[in-house]
Amino acid sequence: MASVPSLATQVRQRVSDALAAVRPQEASADPSPRPADWGDPMLRRSDRADFQANGMLALAKRLKTNPRELAGQVAAQVDAGDVLAEVEVSGPGFLNIAVTDAAITSNLAARAADDRLGVPYADAPGTTVIDYAQPNVAKEMHVGHLRSAVIGDSLVRVLEFSGETVVRRHHIGDWGTQFGMLIQYLDEHPHELDHGGAAGDGTSGEEAASNLNRLYKAARAVFDSDDAFKERARRRVVALQSGDPETRALWQRFVDESKLYFFSVFDKLDMEVRDADIVGESGYNDMLDETCELLEQAGVAVDSEGALCVFFDDIKGQDGQPVPLIVRKSDGGYGYAATDLSAIRDRVFHLKAQTLLYVVDHRQSLHFRMVFETARRMGWLADGDGSGDGAADGPVATATQLAFGTVLGKDGKPFKTRAGATVRLEDLLDEAIDRASAVVREKADKAVPPLTEEEIAERGAQVGIGAVKYADLSTSASRDYKFDLDQMVSLHGDTSVYLQYAYARIRSILRRAGDGARPAAHPELALEPAERALGLHVDGFAAVVAEAAEEYAPHKVAAYLYQLASLFTTFYEHCPVLKADTPAQVENRLFLSDLTARTLHTGMALLGIRTPERL
Repeated sequence: MASVPSLATQVRQRVSDALAAVRPQEASADPSPRPADWGDPMLRRSDRADFQANGMLALAKRLKTNPRELAGQVAAQVDAGDVLAEVEVSGPGFLNIAVTDAAITSNLAARAADDRLGVPYADAPGTTVIDYAQPNVAKEMHVGHLRSAVIGDSLVRVLEFSGETVVRRHHIGDWGTQFGMLIQYLDEHPHELDHGGAAGDGTSGEEAASNLNRLYKAARAVFDSDDAFKERARRRVVALQSGDPETRALWQRFVDESKLYFFSVFDKLDMEVRDADIVGESGYNDMLDETCELLEQAGVAVDSEGALCVFFDDIKGQDGQPVPLIVRKSDGGYGYAATDLSAIRDRVFHLKAQTLLYVVDHRQSLHFRMVFETARRMGWLADGDGSGDGAADGPVATATQLAFGTVLGKDGKPFKTRAGATVRLEDLLDEAIDRASAVVREKADKAVPPLTEEEIAERGAQVGIGAVKYADLSTSASRDYKFDLDQMVSLHGDTSVYLQYAYARIRSILRRAGDGARPAAHPELALEPAERALGLHVDGFAAVVAEAAEEYAPHKVAAYLYQLASLFTTFYEHCPVLKADTPAQVENRLFLSDLTARTLHTGMALLGIRTPERL
């Protein structure tokens, strides 16, 4: 089905056409080129009317004319048709615009007839690689891994829903000097990793995490106290990088055991992470030499005291001297920069991506600023205007770091345990599920029929994980936010639980209505103010999805959904549904309820949050 133009789009076009009709009369003596926004009515939703157009003020200033007079001329030219009920001049030159009840209901009916709720695909979809959820091999995931996973997963959903081809990449830390220590210890204590099971033999994710954590601590203790072992571990790093079969086999055991653990955590987060999408640092190892050669040949990287570095005039340290990006160390080892630059080459020239999106902690912003600038100098990434510098053949792409803020405790400081340790992600998720299960249990008897113990457990997990995700996603990614489970699982306020209960309430109403057929709209009926407010908001869903996709801003979807649930609550309080005055009114309100539920369900799915049918 074709996309459904929102009422805002239709109103904007009618006012824009009226502006076009008025402009020649007002501007015939002004031969200067017209600004790009010359005909923009600057339309927005308003508390004073359905919509308000403010564009006449700016246009009148340019034309040196009275804005109220100009607004009056525009109002007289607006083609109301069957969409507009009233257009009146207000204040210094605003247009207050009301749409007809029939237009609201008819537009909603068109959305309801479409499986996508009238949300169009993007005009020019391409391929985006999203780098997110980047845990480290042989280490437990902690609260610091939460935001990358949750934000990245939501962006995958939003962009795919918009028609973009999305390639997921989980750039896990599976390479480097620490693995020499771990592999050497495992070689000297071959049964350590088998304690409690090995990957692939039924070991749980929790057992895998315990194995890895215990092994890492034991290896670190020996490494710090035994110089001979430390030297053997360093030789293991060389063996690993040179491809020694025995060393690689031991390394692979760490990776496999870690993946078993990763998958268990991501499964608890209700996220799909596929093995094929995990391409860690090791995946680019064979490209590192060539990447350095290309940088050196192009003169982008230069030798500096034996290291291969890229320098930037505008990036300086505290001493005022330029801070370099070290691509290859003086001892011949490769840093993160070499791996990240190789990953860019792979994503641009092999995966043919037009957009690279990195969901990475803001503390790594300087690193990515230097990496992206280096890639631009090589022609692998586009300049700010979207073009390359011609230094490389083939496609170029744009790269963006979505730098997210920190998860804070209630005290406003980085979230830690009472002992000051980093909070394990699994512990945090388990506590959220326990808290949510208690909330669900309190309401379980009010469900019809009452929820069973199995349903309480299932709903508790859905509500708990939803609460954690929503608290993250309802905040702009760049901002820090406080992790407060008491607030997160509250039935009141801006929480996912509030939204989930709103959805479950609507589904309960529809079940009580009986007939399984989807209710029909009745455009001939007059609407109450609460019906109009809800209907106009539902009609704006497509615009919010498009904005969230364009700006990489899932928090805008969350804000829209909270307002949607709030408007439904007001509608439910003021407009009886099953006890409305006439059968047609009952059906029309059931129709509006059903479409609200479908919008909630679709929007929450874009955030990666479940909407239980019963709570």
